[in-house]
Amino acid sequence: MRLSIVVLALVTLQRLGELAVARRNTARLLARGGVEWNAGQHRFFIALHAAWLAGLWALAWHRPAKLAWLAVFGLLFVLRVWTLASLGGRWTTRIITLPGEPLVRRGPYRWIAHPNYLVVAGEVAVLPLMFGLWAYALAFSALNAVLLSVRIRAESAALKASQASAA
Repeated sequence: MRLSIVVLALVTLQRLGELAVARRNTARLLARGGVEWNAGQHRFFIALHAAWLAGLWALAWHRPAKLAWLAVFGLLFVLRVWTLASLGGRWTTRIITLPGEPLVRRGPYRWIAHPNYLVVAGEVAVLPLMFGLWAYALAFSALNAVLLSVRIRAESAALKASQASAA
């Protein structure tokens, strides 16, 4: 079997698994009194990432995977696991705050406010680059950057408001 198919299959399974975890964590957070912010933008992220992955299946399944980029993607995967593990049950694909709860300050959150978004931005670029799809990487990175600029502002405002109400 081609390495490209294996990589795309693993990334697809990872993303589907993360959606299941996110759905479970979202339900638990809301049951604990969590507040969702900017709910309308969530569908744009889902659509963008689904299109990114579907396009990669269409364009990359038959291309050879460049091992150097595969190694970079592997490093990003390790950072992703560390980031998600640091948030634990508070990780979700939505913006949900728990009033009265302190911000997470462990793992990469000790140094960076939004490490998961850096990892995702890296993945959006690196996976297409693994297959020599430079224009694809650039186009989806630009679209992702637009969505992230809105999301990071919304999440920062939500976290600030949540912390202010706790004080």
